[in-house]
Amino acid sequence: MDVGRFLIVAGVVLAIIGFAWPFLERIGLGRLPGDIVLGREGFRLYIPVTTCLLVSAVLTLGFWLFRK
Repeated sequence: MDVGRFLIVAGVVLAIIGFAWPFLERIGLGRLPGDIVLGREGFRLYIPVTTCLLVSAVLTLGFWLFRK
């Protein structure tokens, strides 16, 4: 795959994720137990550890099934 096609596909995927994000937040994705939120006045650090693990597992399973 050439670089141009890869960038177009990556852009489309990011746009789809951006449009789907409000719906994903409603089901709790992004606020799972294990996600770390550190906050102070004027500062907030969010580290979505559990969310990243869950998304990674789902994508890995999807790619594995797609390959078969």
